[in-house]
Amino acid sequence: MLHKNLIAGEWLVGESEIENRSPSDVTDLIGVFAQASSDQLEATLDQAQQAQREWAAYGMERKQAVLMNIGNELMARSAELGALLSREEGKPLAEGKGEVYRAGQFFTYYAAECLRQIGENADSVRPNIEVDVRREPVGVVAVISPWNFPTATASWKIAPALCYGNAVVWKPANITPASAYALTEIIARQDIPKGLFSLVMGSGSGIGERLVQSPKVNAVTFTGSVPVGKRIAIAAIQNLTKVQMEMGSKNALAVMDDADIDLAVTLALGGAFGGTGQKCTASSRLVVHEAIHDTFVEKLVAGTKAMKVGHALEEGTQMGPVVSAEQLAENLAYVDLGKSEGAELCCGGERLEMPHDGFYMSPGVFLNTLNDFRINREEMFAPLTSVIKVASYDEALSVVNDTNFGLTSGIVTKSLARATHFRRNARTGVVTINLPTAGTDYHVPFGGRGDSSYGSREQGKAAAEFYTTVKTAYISAGPV
Repeated sequence: MLHKNLIAGEWLVGESEIENRSPSDVTDLIGVFAQASSDQLEATLDQAQQAQREWAAYGMERKQAVLMNIGNELMARSAELGALLSREEGKPLAEGKGEVYRAGQFFTYYAAECLRQIGENADSVRPNIEVDVRREPVGVVAVISPWNFPTATASWKIAPALCYGNAVVWKPANITPASAYALTEIIARQDIPKGLFSLVMGSGSGIGERLVQSPKVNAVTFTGSVPVGKRIAIAAIQNLTKVQMEMGSKNALAVMDDADIDLAVTLALGGAFGGTGQKCTASSRLVVHEAIHDTFVEKLVAGTKAMKVGHALEEGTQMGPVVSAEQLAENLAYVDLGKSEGAELCCGGERLEMPHDGFYMSPGVFLNTLNDFRINREEMFAPLTSVIKVASYDEALSVVNDTNFGLTSGIVTKSLARATHFRRNARTGVVTINLPTAGTDYHVPFGGRGDSSYGSREQGKAAAEFYTTVKTAYISAGPV
């Protein structure tokens, strides 16, 4: 079956098609998906501008009902759509179902926010003049989303964009088009103007570049790599287009000498290998106090070796395949790089032969690493983690902060004083205490520092900063 793009309110074939196959079993053809043409992109942008003005005029309760319907359907169908997501992306079934359910919660959260758009007022410094400050839609928003959370990340961009009165043109990652098509099909059935929401599947170098270069786009929200993010910023600034980007990371989990070691190991395993390590919040650096280093490593390696790698849809699978052949090749190259730098690969990091023809590798742990190794400087996006031994809390904090990135960091400790100091001094946008570095809530801000993020925060009420523009009005009452 050919899955079409949603162009200016119509389901249309494209200029070409791509196949979508499961990374768990490449003989499993999920579907064939249309690739949009540049002419279709222009047509849908023109329609989006008109539709946005219509949508902005909708009443708050009408908008609220639309977002609530989308969210409720996602949650009700989380088992079905989660299985589809896991089938095409490779994360274990429980993670796929959980992602779709969480995506539904983003929509229901922003459905409620539709009714909370309350402005500000003040007296002017001039007599008999009042000031009214309120937010208005930014206009047409281009959403460029990644493959690792194909439904959740897209939803936390699309939901606030619609909530605050904008039109959306969505270019999802080409690796996970089935999840994008499924979400689009739900949104397209709602009470929205024709062309308010568009799906333009295509390559980043083709459709993606034309989208961010278009003067018809008022804002671009992107999640992906740092190099691509920098190219988007350069293109968008030519039109002074508003930009928000979530990019790379090199997150550290610090394990102190007073830590509950069993808890620390559990947090490290989940943080490093959940989603096959293909998370921007993954714990790819484990900064461990020398006093408990050997005990921690022994238990970490045992837990890593015990992880069940398998087909994403099979019961008991703890870690699914890597998303693609290209990603697997990059991961194995990082294994070789780590060894060449002097790191000890004490387990895993190998391609696995499985009953299904997929992109499987074993989770790997590097020991005896230094923070200036490339495997500790670059985002690998792989089921690989490195242990860095430190002699003190102060050294641990220094290592945690010694990175070009700054998305998440965590500490495992029983000391309230250390936990408080770490929370205040870790230079990351998200800090966790006795929790994994991965895993965030939808009602609070998310984002990082350095090369991790650019622009205003995502999620929660902070999203209004990006998806709206502020208007200040001065009103003179005149003489009584």
